[in-house]
Amino acid sequence: MVYAVILAGGSGTRFWPLSRELYPKQFLKISGSKTLLEQTIQRLVNLVPLDKTYIVANKKYVHDITGLFPGSGRRTGPHLLLEPIGRNTAPAIGLAAIQLELREPEALMVVLPADHLIKKTKTFGQVLKAAVAVAEQGSLVTLGIKPSSPDTGYGYIKTGSRFIVQGSRNSKMYHVAAFVEKPDKATAQRYLRSNRYFWNSGIFVWKASVILKEIERLLPGLYKQLLAIKESLGMGREEEILERAYAGLESISIDYGVMEKAKRVIMVEADIGWTDLGSWTAVGQVAKPDRRGNVKVGNVLDLESRDSVVYADKRLVATIGLNNMVVVDSPDATLVCPKERAQDVKKVVERLKKRGAQEHYIHRTVYRPWGSYTVLEEDQGYKIKRLWVKPGARLSLQLHNHRSEHWVVVSGVARVTCGKKVYEVKTNESTYIPIGTHHRIENPGSKPLQIIEVQNGTYLGEDDIVRFDDDYGRVEQKR
Repeated sequence: MVYAVILAGGSGTRFWPLSRELYPKQFLKISGSKTLLEQTIQRLVNLVPLDKTYIVANKKYVHDITGLFPGSGRRTGPHLLLEPIGRNTAPAIGLAAIQLELREPEALMVVLPADHLIKKTKTFGQVLKAAVAVAEQGSLVTLGIKPSSPDTGYGYIKTGSRFIVQGSRNSKMYHVAAFVEKPDKATAQRYLRSNRYFWNSGIFVWKASVILKEIERLLPGLYKQLLAIKESLGMGREEEILERAYAGLESISIDYGVMEKAKRVIMVEADIGWTDLGSWTAVGQVAKPDRRGNVKVGNVLDLESRDSVVYADKRLVATIGLNNMVVVDSPDATLVCPKERAQDVKKVVERLKKRGAQEHYIHRTVYRPWGSYTVLEEDQGYKIKRLWVKPGARLSLQLHNHRSEHWVVVSGVARVTCGKKVYEVKTNESTYIPIGTHHRIENPGSKPLQIIEVQNGTYLGEDDIVRFDDDYGRVEQKR
């Protein structure tokens, strides 16, 4: 039986400022009306049913995922495997493999990143079926993309001799000679000319038992911790053992830890319209450029620019005479850089982390299972937010130890709990929540509820919340 394993733990730093650590690239709607994660699962439906799909992600993303897939973790799937901390792809894949081997000893895994774009979905399905046929014979299979440019942002696969499988003559398959790290420009140009090098897509197919044997051989420390996790399953101590195991794990990719050293590795050439959306220059592969080669998204006014990417989230962005530039404007941060330096956006995020700046971590608009909130203004002693609550949804029953809150309903009707009182607040009406008072907002209507919230207090951090009842399982254990 074939299972899908979606790796959804990445932080998408090279897509900053649109992507943030708390709301990374896989949850963005970069191409079309669905998020990249939704598109990844959607393109698998003809090969892998939803109840045989596993999403591996950091536990801090659980509510973003369940918001997209309300059946997550139930029989209707997809199943969630939550990591306490990110440790790269090798531990994530190992965690999924032990689960699948227990479920079915001969389980086949199709492993995919959650944040890639694939345009040729029909061809993609055909390529995966060919890859599954090879993986059933015990090989580790990877999908390689024929390079269209000397790109330095991708790892490469060096191919050896052709690999022929009966019944798969139409698929171009090769023995893998080597996995190669991201090259410099001159080396990438040499790779492009040779026709023996392919971009590493990060998409793999193998048996769960086979990859576990390779992890045991090449990463014995990781394998030991995976065994400890496996033995804890169903014993009621899974979370404790998982936390302990991950705390001691090395952060290592499956490419570096296993694939570069494995022996029987086969690459299937995949002409599937693939891009990993690894930087802002890749937006040109999603949106159609104008006659000057510019990609303009949002409220953009441009005069005589060429070959540039300009993204306007909400505000008007005006550009004049740019050439090979990237401009990305979000409500709280703006990026401006030459296209050739787009990969260095990751370095900006690293600097922001060192400064302790919130702009790397969170947006002004933060999405929650019940809706979202946007910070409109903040200064010493006060914060102003706009709350947007989905029809039928409600926030947790909670209190704050350091702030009071004033709520003004601007659209819809709010059902408010304040202490022992429960009452409705209609459009153009307001209410007040004193410090230390149990309270809750609920939207009983069929239309979205919008509220302007004014907080006053000595401390306005998001961690000043004590939850007593919550529809989304966020009640604190210690009160």
